[in-house]
Amino acid sequence: MKNFLKIFLLAIITSCTSADMDLEPLNGPTSGTFPASYEEGKMGLFAAYRNLSTLDAASTPMWHVMDNITDIGYARPGTNYTSPITSSLTTTNALAIKPWEVHYQTIARCHAVLDKLDGISGLTEGQKAELGSELRFIRAYCYSQLIELYGDVPLIKAAVTLENANVPRTPVAEIQQFIINELGAVAPQLPISQSQFGNVRASRIAALMLKARVELYSKQYAAAAITSKQALDLGAGVYSLTPFNSSVNYAGKDHTVGEPDPSNIFGHSGFANSKEWIWVAEYNMNVPGYLHNQQYYAASRLGKGVCYWGPTQNLIDSYEMTDGLSIIESPLYDEANPFKNRDPRLDMYTARPHSRYLGYQFEPNTSFAKVNNYWSVGAPTQVTNADATNAYRSFSGYLWRKVVDIADFNSTSVSGNSDLNVGIFRLPELMLIYAEAKIESNDLDNSVYDVINQIRARAKMPALNTGMSQAQLRKALRYERKVELANDGLRWYDIRRWNIANNVMNGYLYLNRNANNWTKSVVTGFDESANPIYNHSQASVYFSTQEVVYRINKDEYWPIPQSEMDANPSLKQNPGY
Repeated sequence: MKNFLKIFLLAIITSCTSADMDLEPLNGPTSGTFPASYEEGKMGLFAAYRNLSTLDAASTPMWHVMDNITDIGYARPGTNYTSPITSSLTTTNALAIKPWEVHYQTIARCHAVLDKLDGISGLTEGQKAELGSELRFIRAYCYSQLIELYGDVPLIKAAVTLENANVPRTPVAEIQQFIINELGAVAPQLPISQSQFGNVRASRIAALMLKARVELYSKQYAAAAITSKQALDLGAGVYSLTPFNSSVNYAGKDHTVGEPDPSNIFGHSGFANSKEWIWVAEYNMNVPGYLHNQQYYAASRLGKGVCYWGPTQNLIDSYEMTDGLSIIESPLYDEANPFKNRDPRLDMYTARPHSRYLGYQFEPNTSFAKVNNYWSVGAPTQVTNADATNAYRSFSGYLWRKVVDIADFNSTSVSGNSDLNVGIFRLPELMLIYAEAKIESNDLDNSVYDVINQIRARAKMPALNTGMSQAQLRKALRYERKVELANDGLRWYDIRRWNIANNVMNGYLYLNRNANNWTKSVVTGFDESANPIYNHSQASVYFSTQEVVYRINKDEYWPIPQSEMDANPSLKQNPGY
C-alpha cells in the first residue's frame, strides 16, 4: 500500500518536525511545541516508522544484509562484509555503526511524541492509545535489535538532553524484561491486524510475535510457547501461509522450462496480497529518499545488477531431497544433477546454475560463452554470458531470488532504485518460534509437528516422521529455520543464540563461483543442527573458500561505535575491541 505514508512523509520532509530535530544518536528532540495535535502526533509516529527504513548497508535494507555475513550467505569481499566473518570488525566499521545510529535515532523520534502525549490538546483516549502503543512497539523493536547486536546498551525511556546524555549501559536481561513488559502492555491496545495499511503499522499479532521472539531468545521457553500460541490463535483466519504460485513446478528443472518466481509472497504482489506478512517496512517511489537499491545489488549481471550478495555452497548443500532425506542419505541424489529432486525452496529462494533468472539462462561457468535471453519475442536469443565473464560476477556462484521482483526488470533493465517493500515479521517465523519454544521446553505434542509440517507442505516437502526425540525435532526445527527463513535476516542471531557460531563460522565457507561440478564426497555428514560437514581436502578441489574466524567472548557482539565511546564516557566497550 504505497500511499499510506506518502502525505504524512511529505509533510515531515518539508516541515520542521521531529524528523528534522535529531541530535546525537542518544538524544531526542527539544522542540517545545511539537506535537500539538493528533495529526502532528501521527507525523511523529510515521517519522519513526520511516526512520527504520533508512537502516541499510550497500543500499540494501539491513534485513537482507545480515544473512550474508553468516554461513549461509556471502557478500562481495571487502572491509565492511569480510570483517564480520573474520573477527576483524573495528569500532569505526560502517556496518557496525549504522544500526546503533539508526535505532537510537528512531527511539528519539518515538520519545518526541511519547513524552508529550498527555499534553496534546484534544487527544481522545483512543487516539492516545493508538499513538502510544505503536510508538512503544517501535521502541521495543529497536531495543530488541540493539541488544542482539551490541549486548548491554543504554536503556533510555524518555528523551534526554545534551546535559544528561551520558547514559551507561543497561544489562541485556533487564532490557529483555523491559521489552517483554512493554509489549505485554501495548498488545491489547493494538488491532489484531493492520492489513488495511499494508501491514506497515504495528498490530497486536506483531507485538505478541516480538514478545515471543524476545522470550525465545532469552531462553524463557515456556513463556515464548504461551505468547506465540496466543498470537497464532488470535491470527487464525487473518494470517495464513501463501501457497507458492505455479512456478514451483519449475523447481529442480533447467532454464528451458521456466523461471521459479516467489513474487506472490516476496514481490510487490506478495506485499499487497499475501496473508503471511505480519509487519512490513514500506518504501515509496513517490517520496524523496524513500527508496533502496536492493534489487540492483542482488541481481545478476545479465539482469543489470552487480551480484553483491549470494548464498553459499553450505546453504545449497543443506537443502534436503524431496523425500525428506539429506543429500548423503537419499537415493534420489544424483551428483551429476545435484539440483534435481531437491526441496523446492532451493529454487524458489535462490538462483543456481542451469536455472532461469530474471529472464536469462544463469550460468556462472565460462564454458557457457552464450546463454539464452528469454525476454525475446518468440524463441529465445543468444547473448554473451556476462554472468561468467564479468570480474564482479557472483562471488558465491549463486544469487538470491527472494529480494528481487522480475516485474521490476521489464526489458531486462533495472534503474537501481526500488520501492519493493521489505518484510520484517512473517507468519512462518512465528510458527517456528512456537515450535522451537515447545521443543526446548521438551513439550513434544502434536502441535509441534503440525506447525512445522504446514510449512513443509507449502514447500511440497513430506511431513516429519512421528515419534521423534527432542534432539531429532531440534535438528528438524533448525533445518526449517535455515531454509525457510533464508535471507530474512535471522541467521546471524540464530547461530549465536544456539551456540553454534564457533563451529559454523570457524574454518571455511565454500563458494562455487566458477559453477564447477562436484562429487558427493565433499560432504561427509550433517551435524545436530542440520549443517553440512565437509571433507575439506575434497571440497577445496571443487570450490573456492573463504576462511572464517569466530572468537568466543568477542564475536557474540559488535563493537560500540568509537564516536559513541568518545561522546559518552559512561560507556564501556565490548570485550575484544
